[in-house]
Amino acid sequence: MVVVAILAAGRGTRMKSHLPKVLHSLGGRSLVERVLESVQPLSPSRQMLIVGYQAEQLKTAMQSNPDLEFVEQTVQLGTGHAIQQLLPHLEGYTGDLLVLNGDVPLLRTETLKQLLQTHQENHNAATILTAHLSDAKGYGRVFCNSDNIVEQIVEDKDCTTAQKQNCRVNAGIYCFNWQELAHVLPHLQANNAQKEYYLTDAVTQVGKVMAVDVSDYQEILGINDRLQLATASEILQTRIKEKWMAAGVTLIDPTSITIDDTVELQPDVIIEPQTHLRGNTVIQTGCRIGPGSLIENSQLSENVTVMYSVVTDSTVDKNVRIGPYAHLRGHAQVGANCRIGNFVELKNTKLGDRTNAAHLSYLGDTTTGNQVNIGGGTITANYDGVKKHPTKIGDRTKTGVNNVLVAPLTLGSDVTVAGGSTVTEDVPDDCLVIARARQVVKPGWRLKRSDGDVR
Repeated sequence: MVVVAILAAGRGTRMKSHLPKVLHSLGGRSLVERVLESVQPLSPSRQMLIVGYQAEQLKTAMQSNPDLEFVEQTVQLGTGHAIQQLLPHLEGYTGDLLVLNGDVPLLRTETLKQLLQTHQENHNAATILTAHLSDAKGYGRVFCNSDNIVEQIVEDKDCTTAQKQNCRVNAGIYCFNWQELAHVLPHLQANNAQKEYYLTDAVTQVGKVMAVDVSDYQEILGINDRLQLATASEILQTRIKEKWMAAGVTLIDPTSITIDDTVELQPDVIIEPQTHLRGNTVIQTGCRIGPGSLIENSQLSENVTVMYSVVTDSTVDKNVRIGPYAHLRGHAQVGANCRIGNFVELKNTKLGDRTNAAHLSYLGDTTTGNQVNIGGGTITANYDGVKKHPTKIGDRTKTGVNNVLVAPLTLGSDVTVAGGSTVTEDVPDDCLVIARARQVVKPGWRLKRSDGDVR
């Protein structure tokens, strides 16, 4: 049995942000969400988030996780003080406590499993995660004997010059026997330069403590400022891209592509340069995305091509061609075998199968049937200044060049709209509609200037 506690009470002043540090985004998820995700396969009996700075904002951001418990640390007096806040919440608990940091988002589940397994198999009072760094500045140093039994932990700010030569660092990730820790916590003292209660002091008092070295030091990198956030993003992107290329996805010029790890890709997808995949996006086999495209929170079926275009919060059926310079947004739905061409925008619009909007059109709050052809420059005028209104277009209907369809409006099936028409009234099936003023030509007419000259 294991309880997970995540430290997330700090302000993160070096981020220079009104947003709590642990809510900053990395690869489509907040830092703290990544930490929580890493522990789910461990099946913890309880998950506890220790909050302080902007606690209410954190609670609101994490309300989609109903199993998460919040523990207040109203005054931040160090990591030991933070864990002290758990004492009333874990009274009578006899299992293990896994302590994580909300700003260390790159930990792999496999590493945590190894830590927990080592802790339980060796019946340790505590087990800590360590790493060997060539530049250990800022990290507490861990001193062990030949059996990896921890003898001393010294915070970086309290290290002597000689102690700073030790490159084995404390990752700040701990597994404790809770009963052993609970006995020690009330007796921690703030005898250090920062006048804080260190959890590392408890580590050296609980009994046998063992260190487990992480195989990839990058997993323990914390986020304290924007530069470190960017570094973590680069590491995460490398992981994600290597994963998808191994799974049969082609990335042309991977360095110019970014992919959130919430994205799902199928084999034989090709991602062109300068393309960015965000959020809960699914791209099925045979698709070719880019160059220069953004796909966010969208689902693309088989054999879709997208070039120099933006698709957000939308679904696209198979064999659709999009772009260049198209924009799908607001829950657009595109049927199979459609063409969405140059400078076409769809907003909250549903297109039937084999429908074409080849160029220079805006369709907002529109529903079309199958085999509809949208002429260049067709606009659905869906907004009256107060409310949005729908437009419905039947099967096999064709709009002309420079049509304005003033909603609310229904065009029946097999309707043809003449070029230059502004349609304001519903049109039944099987009709030609012409809605434009008759051309008037006045021979010999010239514009007169105010000074009387005629040019």
